[in-house]
Amino acid sequence: MNRTEAWPEIPFAEWRESAAALHLFLQIVGKYRLARSPWVNHSWHATFYVTSRGLTTGQVPDDRNSVEVEFDFLSGRLRVSTSGGKESVFELGRMTVAEFHGQFISALASVGANASFHGRPNELPEAIPFAEDTRERPYDGAAVRRFHRALLSVSDVLQSFRTGFLGKVSPVHLFWGSFDLAVTRFSGRTAPVHPGGIPNLPDAVTREAYSHEVSSAGFWAGGGPIEEPAFYSYAYPQPDGFAEAMIKPGAAYFDAAFGEFILPYAAVIGSAEPAAVLLDFLQSTYDAAATLGKWDRQALECPMGLPGKPRDVLGG
Repeated sequence: MNRTEAWPEIPFAEWRESAAALHLFLQIVGKYRLARSPWVNHSWHATFYVTSRGLTTGQVPDDRNSVEVEFDFLSGRLRVSTSGGKESVFELGRMTVAEFHGQFISALASVGANASFHGRPNELPEAIPFAEDTRERPYDGAAVRRFHRALLSVSDVLQSFRTGFLGKVSPVHLFWGSFDLAVTRFSGRTAPVHPGGIPNLPDAVTREAYSHEVSSAGFWAGGGPIEEPAFYSYAYPQPDGFAEAMIKPGAAYFDAAFGEFILPYAAVIGSAEPAAVLLDFLQSTYDAAATLGKWDRQALECPMGLPGKPRDVLGG
């Protein structure tokens, strides 16, 4: 696969409405996982994971069965399967949010899963109940597949970056509320109470998510505060001098209104080595957060992992 195929162009304006539909479809399935899974710190129990074919909930405990829900973007289908061998599949395509919600409820019921969960979206200005959202939404399958291809390449880099940390670090996962793929490192110290205020999200959830100091980075498809696909990196709490830190590459900048470093996706895919450019951004923004925040870097960091090679703990 060449560089252009591995890092495709995904101009947000061309699939904005399809992206909005996919976001809401993910929220519906994410709400099911949230309702069935025991709470894990920072809402890690509710996220999606990138797969070779799309996005998955992973194992969801549901009464006597385990259930997995997969968005298979390659075939354009949503698949609900259980440990008991039952499966229900329906096509992804142009439809209303209410229609997707109804089909998903039916799919869960057909495999014997518990189909009850919260029926409104989170982290969006308008929280129209899923069952009442009857505006027809487009679904551009080709654009979704390009987005998935980008997620695969971004996930590979985030997974590599994740290996260079011995402290507490999140999985590489997609949050369906904010629709971003993220990885987060923790200093180990508690953080000031977060002020909350995220639209249609209980402040208790936000405060638990930011209970400890973080350096977090990830990827958005676009929309909201950044109207283009982009990478971001932030620290909470933000240490003094963070916004003025020298960050790589040159195309990265600090968005004062947003309070985060931003690197346009176009700057990454337009380079000769997209993965290396993205790693520079991830490492330099983390360096700024950890150094200015006075993290115990000697205790928390290690060389990035290599396939088949155990970490050298003896220093030989």
